[in-house]
Amino acid sequence: MNSNSKHITDIREEYALSSLNEIDVNSNPILQFQTWFQEAITAEVDDVNAMTLSTVDNFSKPHSRIVLLKGVEENSFIFFTNYQSHKSKEIAINSAVSLVFHWKELQRQIRIEGIAKKISDEASANYFSSRPKQSQLGAWASMQSDVLESREELENRFNELQQKYVNNEVPKPPHWGGYAIEPSLLEFWQGRKSRLHDRLCFTLNKTKGWDMKRLNP
Repeated sequence: MNSNSKHITDIREEYALSSLNEIDVNSNPILQFQTWFQEAITAEVDDVNAMTLSTVDNFSKPHSRIVLLKGVEENSFIFFTNYQSHKSKEIAINSAVSLVFHWKELQRQIRIEGIAKKISDEASANYFSSRPKQSQLGAWASMQSDVLESREELENRFNELQQKYVNNEVPKPPHWGGYAIEPSLLEFWQGRKSRLHDRLCFTLNKTKGWDMKRLNP
């Protein structure tokens, strides 16, 4: 390590951009999410819709990866994937999942916990038809999560599909579609000075609605 390099334990950042107060928060956490999401768009946050999705396999081993939020509909968070992927197989075993959004530019984080359910095939087809053609072909070419012998194998499949659909619309693969995550918990985190961060956590009471509590940082 040269003299200009920082040791990992010396990496520090003070958080002082904003605060999070109960009086300023919407009592509906879905609406509060949408408010923060729009503020992140306005602030030109990079990859604003990127979220960490965590699932659990049949050995109770967690797995996380980045996926893209593609909608907030009927109080659910929507993303799309290959239904034969590892994440989809894990959701089939245990539909309880978690999401994390981290918007460094605003010193904010949102945690979401809930249940993932497949959306209708019609809704998936509607979204698929809106994707760029190259992305549509990629959904067919990739046998997501399966072992790939070489990059050339993948590119050959893609090129064959390009020829097949050169003058035709690309149909949605039967193994591709969306999930809606119905949340039972949303936690809003705002960085503050001296690591005294603001954390407001909403939990869903099925009879009383959303309950909000402030948590220690």
